[in-house]
Amino acid sequence: MAFSRYIRLTGFYFHLFLFIACFVGWAEKDAAAENNIVETQMQHLRPDVLANMFNGEEQMHFSISWSGGPKIGDLYLSVKKQEQPGEYAIDVRVTDYGLFKLFYPVDDTFTTYVKGDLKLPVRYEVFQKEGRGSKIRRLTRYDQQALQVTYRKNDQPEELFSILGTVYNEFSAFFITRALRLVKDAEIIIPAFVDKKRHQVAVQLLSKEPRKSIFGEVPTLKVKPVMSFKGLYDKDGDTVFWLTDDECRIPVEIESKILIGFLSAELVEYSNTSCSVTLTTEDH
Repeated sequence: MAFSRYIRLTGFYFHLFLFIACFVGWAEKDAAAENNIVETQMQHLRPDVLANMFNGEEQMHFSISWSGGPKIGDLYLSVKKQEQPGEYAIDVRVTDYGLFKLFYPVDDTFTTYVKGDLKLPVRYEVFQKEGRGSKIRRLTRYDQQALQVTYRKNDQPEELFSILGTVYNEFSAFFITRALRLVKDAEIIIPAFVDKKRHQVAVQLLSKEPRKSIFGEVPTLKVKPVMSFKGLYDKDGDTVFWLTDDECRIPVEIESKILIGFLSAELVEYSNTSCSVTLTTEDH
């Protein structure tokens, strides 16, 4: 294996697949099933969790490590209220750490603008600075009413895609998953537009179990999204994540298998006034 490939797998191609592109196990559905997805999804949402996530004040910081060993990066997420009523920005930043900065420096930002009862995306901006001098800009716009998605990379011509129904992107899919009424041995489908195609997201609750976290040992929901697409980053194995089993559904840990070992994202800082907690690992 080339050294650059090794760095990508064990270092910084964790960004999107680690946190969200872990989602999708998809199967094509007929049109009637597609039309029922939004209605079904509304029935599965917990309004209290959704309100806590989208109060415009939630902030998270994850430490990324490889195979339970060295830290290789940081991931920051926040939700910010926008000037337009009912619109929010999901801001994500991924940075390198330690020796990996010497081999493959990374400073990526992802911003997803969502609105409406289902927090569907309307705009998605990506700015990636990876390696020595590599800079990539991506812009995706979603017309959820006209069922169209437009995509542009750097100065390339804009591409237009027609979609069968409404869609999430990688990050908005992760947030809406946190608000689902998850039931063991039952899948909930979420549509996501990734890799220039609309997929069906199948989210599964594996178990309820205690998990150590910055809040101490807490009851959690162990969730597994089955994935068939790559997204912006490579992926070689299953991903699971643990959400606090309460009205905040805080993701305390995410773990994803890769070609060599596994990657782990551990929550080390969290703040949200709706959840009445502001903690870091230094508190324990």
